Order: sequence, then C-alpha cells, then structure tokens
Amino acid sequence: MTIQALLLSSSREGDSPYLQHTLPYIAPLTTGRRNWVFVPYAGISLGYDNYLTRVRDGLASLNINISGIHEHSDPRQAIRDADGVLVGGGNTFHLLHELYRYDLLHLIREEVAAGKPYIGWSAGSNVAGLSIRTTNDMPIIEPPSFTALGLLPFQLNPHYTDYQAPGHNGETRAQRLLEFTCVDPLTPVVGIQEGSALLREGDSLKLLGDKEGYLFKGEIQKQVIAAGSDLSAMLA
Repeated sequence: MTIQALLLSSSREGDSPYLQHTLPYIAPLTTGRRNWVFVPYAGISLGYDNYLTRVRDGLASLNINISGIHEHSDPRQAIRDADGVLVGGGNTFHLLHELYRYDLLHLIREEVAAGKPYIGWSAGSNVAGLSIRTTNDMPIIEPPSFTALGLLPFQLNPHYTDYQAPGHNGETRAQRLLEFTCVDPLTPVVGIQEGSALLREGDSLKLLGDKEGYLFKGEIQKQVIAAGSDLSAMLA
C-alpha cells in the first residue's frame, strides 16, 4: 500500500476561515473515504468537544463523517475502524503524551503504512516527523519520549517565520533551528510557512502551496525550497 500523508503548516492562512485554505488539499484524500476520526489531544484550552465541532464545521463541505477519538471507549479500535485520521494543532507535547498514553503511536504508524490516509496541521504535522524536537510549543507536559510517528524521515517546523517583533530580543526561528542543527547536524529540518503543506504519496513528496519552504541541515541554514518543489529525494 501507499503512504498518504498531508501535513499542513496551519489551520488558517491569514484571516481566512478555519481550515478553508486546506480544502483543496484535503478533498482528494477523502474520495471513497467517508468515516474519519479526529484526534484533538493538542487542543487543551479549547476543549475536545468544542474542537471537534470546529473541525466538523470547517470541513462540512467535504460531506464526510468525523468522530472525535475521545468519544470512543476504545481509541485504538477507533483508529482501526476509521477510513482516515485527522490530527489537529495545539500543544505538540500534550498531543504526543496522549498518543503514548493511549498506545496509539505505533498503531497510527502501522495503519498509515498500510494505506490509511493521515492529515495533520500544526502540531498534527509536527508529530509526523521523526521527533517533536523542532516544535514551537512550550513543554507543558513530558511525554515518555520525543520520538514521533516518523511518517517523514526528517524534522518538521510548521508555522515557519523568521519575523522578529521590534524590541523583542529573543531568538528568531532560524536561530533556534540553527541550535538544533548544531546538536544534530545529520537530521534535516524542513520549515513550512502558513498556507503551505507537504504531501507524501508513497515515494513521492511535494511542497504544496505558493510559498517557499526552508531547509536546515548541518551547515546548511535557511536554504530556500521553491514553492511546488519535488522533495522525493528526502525520503531516500
């Protein structure tokens, strides 16, 4: 079977309505797949029920059934029974903690490897990489490991921006990713801007959207990845 994983940088682009810009990317993956399970574990302050409602509303035009994994008495069976998996954004540490807590990490990896599509945004995309070591989030809880789903053989950094507010003296995103590459010079990091996404279909990997991405690896820092680039070589 072919791995199908859509990893969106964000749930919004600019001031667009929730998930609206993602619809052209998500729609092809829903063909012939009606029943989806949504994993809201990253949405702590929003509340899982409210988060589920927001996602259902945002994807209403796709005419699919979306249940929340928290509504099921057996989360593992919910993953097995679904035609596809949606994983939302929020706090990446809490998301990964709960995936370990309910013993879902390996199951999701196996189901996706067997052909079940995976769609994530923000934190939901971050956990699709090798680890969550390049998340932007505060470590509010300690998961058993930083090891993530590994649907891609490198690190992701969603919401990539190098904006620095006037008068703010903290590190830029590029500086933080430089620190990662100093510690781990062999593992690539791909930064994707809001409105863009990575789409893996088997041995094919593409950068979707009209915004460039950025590559960080060892001495390579903020190397531009042109919009629409074929990144399949990174899967080797």
